[in-house]
Amino acid sequence: MEILIGLLIIAIGSFCQSSSYVPINKVREWSWESFWLTQGIFAWLVFPFLGALLAVPEGHTLGELFRSADSFRVAMTVLFGVLWGVGGLTFGLSMRYLGVALGQSISLGTCAGLGTILGPVLLDIFFPELNALQSLTAAVIIGVVVTLLGIAIIGVAGSMKAASLSEEEKQAAVKDFNFPKGIMIALLAGFMSGCFNVGLEFGKEINFGELTDPMFRTLPATLLITLGGFCTNAVYCLWQNWKNKTFSDYGKKELWVNNILFCALAGGLWYSQFFGLSLGRSFFEPGGVMDTLSFCILMALNVTFSNVWGIVLKEWKGCSKKTITVLVIGIVVLIASTFIPELLK
Repeated sequence: MEILIGLLIIAIGSFCQSSSYVPINKVREWSWESFWLTQGIFAWLVFPFLGALLAVPEGHTLGELFRSADSFRVAMTVLFGVLWGVGGLTFGLSMRYLGVALGQSISLGTCAGLGTILGPVLLDIFFPELNALQSLTAAVIIGVVVTLLGIAIIGVAGSMKAASLSEEEKQAAVKDFNFPKGIMIALLAGFMSGCFNVGLEFGKEINFGELTDPMFRTLPATLLITLGGFCTNAVYCLWQNWKNKTFSDYGKKELWVNNILFCALAGGLWYSQFFGLSLGRSFFEPGGVMDTLSFCILMALNVTFSNVWGIVLKEWKGCSKKTITVLVIGIVVLIASTFIPELLK
């Protein structure tokens, strides 16, 4: 029962994340870089900071925690956050060229597999005494493989979509649709985005131990990762503001209430996935199969819900029944991937 509760909490967070790009349509008269930076302030600074405060027991502070933590772990957590930030940038571009459904599917699928495997592998290199590789059991590997299989099937559906639609239909569904360019960007986004889970592995001990509620123990590390990611994104967005002469976006006072509100909503929905991940993991056995696979499960659910949104937003409109059938099969495989590891352990 506890495993089901944990999965439900992660699923709720995943649904919120997959919905976070819907408010984009409500942001008016701002360039992409202006929107991305503003929502990033909420997604990667404000909400992660508030979440991390929940991990701080009474009488202590976040500053105290970070000062007393292993400086190498803190630095590595932030570093992988910076690398993850590159994935965040290209992640947005993948949806620009492939749409919400296909863009998230390819990016998050690659992220799920690499993030799950790379975390224990790199942790074992720097801290061999922890025997982190022991967490990569047969059940975990099978879970990753099944997840990637589901992603591959959805990728096939996307390829079928690209081949069957006319240029006019592609543009109607996704304005800048470009399958070859989008796939390359999505794969890069997935590879770099997997660094988020690596950061979580390095930062999982950055808390107050028994004084911190198990539900909130990964939230300080989450803050460090998103802080690193914000730095990467801020540099790029400000450069784009300068290059495209869009700094004037921030001066449109009549748009502040509307745009900041929807940027905050997008940021809060995005952060919900990692808040839900922290809460959900507390219902799994520490170091067990479900705990190790929790990041992969989150990404699989993100793909599932993003494709549901893709259908709602009519990104698959005009596709054949065969293409839709392949898409549905991929979604079913992804849902199954969240349960198979527990059944196999």
